[in-house]
Amino acid sequence: MEEPGPAAAPPEGRGRDERSLEALSLAGGGGAAAAAGRQLPEGRRATLASALELEGTVLREGRLTQFVANNLERRIRLSGAPRGEPPAGGGGSSIPAIDPGALQDVVALAGQVAAQVDELLRNVHCGLQALTALSVGCIQTYRDGVESLGEAADLSIRAMYALVARCEELDRAMQPVPALAKRIRDMKGTLERLEGLCK
Repeated sequence: MEEPGPAAAPPEGRGRDERSLEALSLAGGGGAAAAAGRQLPEGRRATLASALELEGTVLREGRLTQFVANNLERRIRLSGAPRGEPPAGGGGSSIPAIDPGALQDVVALAGQVAAQVDELLRNVHCGLQALTALSVGCIQTYRDGVESLGEAADLSIRAMYALVARCEELDRAMQPVPALAKRIRDMKGTLERLEGLCK
């Protein structure tokens, strides 16, 4: 089985990698041979990797090559600038022209947001006032209930002391009752004996 020669087409993934590397080499001054789309020999690939290392960081893991460009933010800004227009400030970030209509829209939206925030604050203020009034009413009701409970407990204690005193008075007044009951029982026995004699 014959091995493919130099003119054989590279695999699709490999060709894409080589084209992307060639494009990066063009950005770093790679030369016309890479721009023509020819396959690069190993020495040329080493030179290309060296050129990439000057433009950023090259990481290799097996067949996978990763490239992180230096000044990535600046390159992103430059890629967003209109074509044919040089970057402002001699290589600094290009600032697009300010649209007055966009500013007016921003001002109008800011006014709407401010009005909505004012309305929200007024609603929050009214809600807080209502909650405060409800809390004050609850606290006053709790205070009145505690005061009423204290008065009722005081009255109950006084009534209990009065009842105990009356019970003691009644006990003292009932002390002659057992002796009187004994006398009544004696009189009853005497009457029964008299009745027995009369018969």
